Amino acid sequence: MIVMRMSRPDDVAALVELAHKAGPGMTTLKPDADAFAARLDRVRRSVEGTATLAEQGYLFVMEETDSGRVVGVCGLEVAVGLEQPFYTYRMDTFVHASRELGTWTKMDKLYMSHGLTGYSELCTLFLDPEFRANGNGALLSKSRFMFIGQFPERFAEHICAEMRGHFDEHGESPFWNALGAHFYQIDFHEADNLVAQGKKSFLAELMPRYPVYVDFLPDEARACIGKTHKDTEPARRLLEAEGLRMEGHVDIFEGGPVLEARIDSLRVMHDSRLYRVEVADAADPAALRCLVANGSLDDFRVILASANPDGDTLCLSPETARALRVSGGDTVRAMPLYPNQR
Repeated sequence: MIVMRMSRPDDVAALVELAHKAGPGMTTLKPDADAFAARLDRVRRSVEGTATLAEQGYLFVMEETDSGRVVGVCGLEVAVGLEQPFYTYRMDTFVHASRELGTWTKMDKLYMSHGLTGYSELCTLFLDPEFRANGNGALLSKSRFMFIGQFPERFAEHICAEMRGHFDEHGESPFWNALGAHFYQIDFHEADNLVAQGKKSFLAELMPRYPVYVDFLPDEARACIGKTHKDTEPARRLLEAEGLRMEGHVDIFEGGPVLEARIDSLRVMHDSRLYRVEVADAADPAALRCLVANGSLDDFRVILASANPDGDTLCLSPETARALRVSGGDTVRAMPLYPNQR
């Protein structure tokens, strides 16, 4: 059985192994054991309530229960940009007009922005390619929304998610090559690794001081603005189904989209409910595929189960109840896996 659970300090080796499969462009998922150990300690302190607001964050892993193998990971940051700047490009449209010539032009410009400072962030999403089937990708991504729905007081009013940007067939970022490379004088992967290590001062020191006219960029770079990496397109669709949208911010390295939403507008805040657990073997042929989460903070768990809520009761199989670590009479939160399922 596949289950999402809160990460533990002993997950370091499994996360390093998973990070080796992720490839370039995932700043928060590098195969660095020390960095993972520090992050998992930060998760522990966030759960305990001893981390500062700037430090608070959570990391969840997908586990194959029979083998104990970790096959996926996803994260939540509580408030970005408070300790290290959270830079994006903000794209705005400007009109240049001449009354004398009777002509006008409409042009897009990229501005360096701190506008998402203080937002909560969905981050660090990766699923082992061997397990990209049977709804595992949806479970991995949407489990975070179940955590937010269970503990909304732990997050900001707004949330964002940086989507991995487009790379060409040679593994190069046309957006970086046309823009960032000229200012930072290092290659993409070196810059990405520096950011992953928390070394972000070079961004402020070397970034463009003035807006960048999009029309001055090469065609292949312009095409990258707001474009998602082919491997990340399913993740983007899942987030958009939960209520996030691109509102004009893009990543400063690859030009990938940054999705945003108010937390109170997320689907989980309207479509999920609390239910009392009933454990039974009987299968319901009309059951829906539902995300079901327990109510624990330090041992938070989410599973994808066939269930048919009846009033205030949710019937779970003994195997599902064991995976969630709940018993009859306990309270769980449940939501249909996809919108408009009833």
